[in-house]
Amino acid sequence: MSNTLVHDAVFDGLPIPKRYFAALAILTGILMGALDTSIVNVALPTISHDLGVSASAVIWVANAYHIASAATMISFAACGSVFGYKRVYVAGLVVFTVTSLGCAVTHSLEVLVLFRGAQGLCYAAMVSIGMGMYRRIYPANLLGSILGINALVVAVGTVAGPTVGGVVVTVLSWPWLFLINVPLGIVAIYFSLRDLPADRDVGGTFDVVGAGLSTAALVAFVTAVDQAGRWSDIIIGVLVVVSILAGGLFYRSQRTLSAPLLPLQIFSFSRFSLAAITSLSSFTAQGLAFVALPFLLQYTYGRTAIESALLFTPWPLTVVFAAPLAGRLADKFNATIVSTIGTAIFAVGLAATALLGEHPTIPDILWRLAVCGLGFGLFQAPNNREMLSSVPKAMTGTASGILSTARVLGQSLGAAIVAVVMAAVAIPALRFGLDESTIMHGALWLASCIAAGAGLFSTLRIHK
Repeated sequence: MSNTLVHDAVFDGLPIPKRYFAALAILTGILMGALDTSIVNVALPTISHDLGVSASAVIWVANAYHIASAATMISFAACGSVFGYKRVYVAGLVVFTVTSLGCAVTHSLEVLVLFRGAQGLCYAAMVSIGMGMYRRIYPANLLGSILGINALVVAVGTVAGPTVGGVVVTVLSWPWLFLINVPLGIVAIYFSLRDLPADRDVGGTFDVVGAGLSTAALVAFVTAVDQAGRWSDIIIGVLVVVSILAGGLFYRSQRTLSAPLLPLQIFSFSRFSLAAITSLSSFTAQGLAFVALPFLLQYTYGRTAIESALLFTPWPLTVVFAAPLAGRLADKFNATIVSTIGTAIFAVGLAATALLGEHPTIPDILWRLAVCGLGFGLFQAPNNREMLSSVPKAMTGTASGILSTARVLGQSLGAAIVAVVMAAVAIPALRFGLDESTIMHGALWLASCIAAGAGLFSTLRIHK
């Protein structure tokens, strides 16, 4: 148990059953947000047809949500510290629910994209604030358990999104993809107002300049990754330059301000910093594999899109099983050791997947992806526990924002690596005689190495 946890009262948190209803309020909001990251994708062709817009235009219904949420998590974590965690979380829930209704009734692509962007902002508020609030709801010795349940909810929402979306569009119509959020949102708002702990020790000045710079840097970076291969190299290059410049100015401003958006002293806590690096590396490996695997399964092994999706399901399903188990183990044993074992299993699973032969059987593919999911599930909740519990409670909101941002940035970096490799090998002089199969296997080997590196960083904090 870390020194920070020892300083916190062991018997803190809310009493039962108020604790469970408060957790339900957060888990419901996070489930809504997780569903909306993927539930719309399957309906994009239908939305394109109904609104009479092109496929390239309707993709922004998904992109607006992803970019808005990825770019503002740190900013909303800071909002919680200044304006109150409960206040910001409830505001995010209310606006998310209202904009869901707006998405359902609009007949304009522009308005739909605007509402989806607003939903993304609200999801950033909910996830960055909600993760940190667990530390105020649950006793320190049960923090890992609720984080494991949180990981399960995110996995279920992400996995169920395409399936639920397909059923809803087939049986009803695409507006119902958004209308299902309304009753869920009302329930979450009720329990949030009734059971979430009241705000205390909040106030100060919000760093507007820092929020603008960090948002600009992240918007430019995530957009460059999302549009790589679609937009011209010049535009992508400009976005990368903007991201670097804005990021540099953001770092400089945070060093000089008395009330920065991101207090850099949080990185002086070595266990937190190592956990953050471990998280970023692991999600980079995950993002890389998530992009490479569909190409491997469809282009190399000739599987259809539906077959590829079914073959991929062991990964998220084992996360659903492993995440709650890992959370309980992290509460009973050393969370760092549990997390490190998870990254090691994750790296082994990726390496085994990279070793797939020319004609693998279905079981050959399934067990390898199940190992990947098992390792990732064992890693996630204990590592999140480390990040949230290794800093003073006053910095929990900031830690939660960094945790969420590390996840999104890691996944984007992984996708960017694959995009860069594929763009490079499209040039005959850079292929060196390699075919697509070799390239995708190589990408999985790289993912395995990155996961192994995450495990190495994780071991450095075992005795700290």
